[in-house]
Amino acid sequence: MSQNSLQEPKVVSLHRPTAAITLPPAATWPREEVLALFELPFNELMFRAQQTQRANFPDGDVELATLLSIKTGGCEEDCGYCPQAARYDTGVEAKKILDIETVLDAAQQAKDNGATRFCMGAAWRSPKDRDMDKVEEMVRSVKALGLETCATLGMLEEHQAQRLKDAGLDYYNHNLDTAPEFYDNVISTRDYQDRLDTLGHVREAGLKVCCGGIVGMGESRDQRAGLIAQLANLNPYPESVPINHLVQVEGTPLYGMDRLDPLEFVRTIAVARITMPKARVRLSAGRRELGEAVQAMCFMAGANSIFYGDKLLTTDNPEANDDRALLEKLGLKTRGAVLDSAPKEKCGC
Repeated sequence: MSQNSLQEPKVVSLHRPTAAITLPPAATWPREEVLALFELPFNELMFRAQQTQRANFPDGDVELATLLSIKTGGCEEDCGYCPQAARYDTGVEAKKILDIETVLDAAQQAKDNGATRFCMGAAWRSPKDRDMDKVEEMVRSVKALGLETCATLGMLEEHQAQRLKDAGLDYYNHNLDTAPEFYDNVISTRDYQDRLDTLGHVREAGLKVCCGGIVGMGESRDQRAGLIAQLANLNPYPESVPINHLVQVEGTPLYGMDRLDPLEFVRTIAVARITMPKARVRLSAGRRELGEAVQAMCFMAGANSIFYGDKLLTTDNPEANDDRALLEKLGLKTRGAVLDSAPKEKCGC
C-alpha cells in the first residue's frame, strides 16, 4: 500500500452541496486502498491498527458516552433498520419530547456512572424551529453539569446548526450509514447528499462531527470499504466515528438478515482506526450480541469509545455494571479517570 498507517491524512472537501457523490480523484484514502486494508491477514491488520492506536492515544483510555432518546418514535423516515419509523409495526410507541427535568436527571446519573459525554437523540426527519428552543435549553443545562454534549436530531439547516453551536453543543451526530451505492437499499425518504449537506452545515457552524455507519445490513465487504472511505475523506474526518452492528428488530425490513461474521465487524473497527487515526472510534449499537471476546478484539483493533448504559435510543445495550466489569477485566482505563489523574496546571495568580 502507498499509504502509511501512521501518517496524518491530507484533507479533502467535506461540503459539496451540488457535487456528485463520488470520492475525489486525490482522496487521501482511495477506496481500493481501504479495501486492501480489509483484505489483509487478520493479525497484520490488527497489528497496524494497534500501531496507529498507540501513536495517537498513548493513554489507551476508553471514552464513556451515554445516549438518551429525548423524543421517541413516530418518525416519517423509512430507514430499514429503525424501529422508530412510524410505518413499521415494531412496538415502539410514539412519545412527545421529554421535559427538561427528566433529561437532567438522566444526565446526572450518566455523569455519576462515569460518562463524560451525554448524547440526546430525537426521532425527527429534521427538527422544527419550535423544537429548537427545548433542545437548546437541554444542551445548556446538560453542559452546566460538566458533561460534553452531543445531539442527533436528523437533518439540519444552516441556522439550526448555528443555534445549537450558540447553545454550547459540542458534537452533532449524523451518520452516513453505508456506502453511497448501497444507500438506496436501506433508505428512500432522503438521499446521500442530504446527509453530506447536514454535515457541511454542522462543520460551518464550528461544531465537532460524530459520524459513522451500520454494518451487517446485507452490504458487501467492498461496500463496507466504501463507507469507511467516505468517512476518512471528509474534511476533516469526524472526531467521533460510531460503528454500529445491525440490531435486527422484528417489524423492520432488515429483520431476518444473515448475520455478519463477528470478525468482519472487528476488521471494520480496525480499518476505521487506521484511516482515521485521531478519531474516537465508538462501539455503538449491537455490542450486546457480540459478547465479551469480540468486544475485547474490537478494543485491540482500535475502538476507544463506547455507548454506556442500559439503552441505545430504543434497543438494549450492555448494562453499565457489565461494561465496567469488562473494562476492568481487560485492564482498560476510562477517559474520565485519565483526565482526573492528569497533572493540574498551577495557578499563576
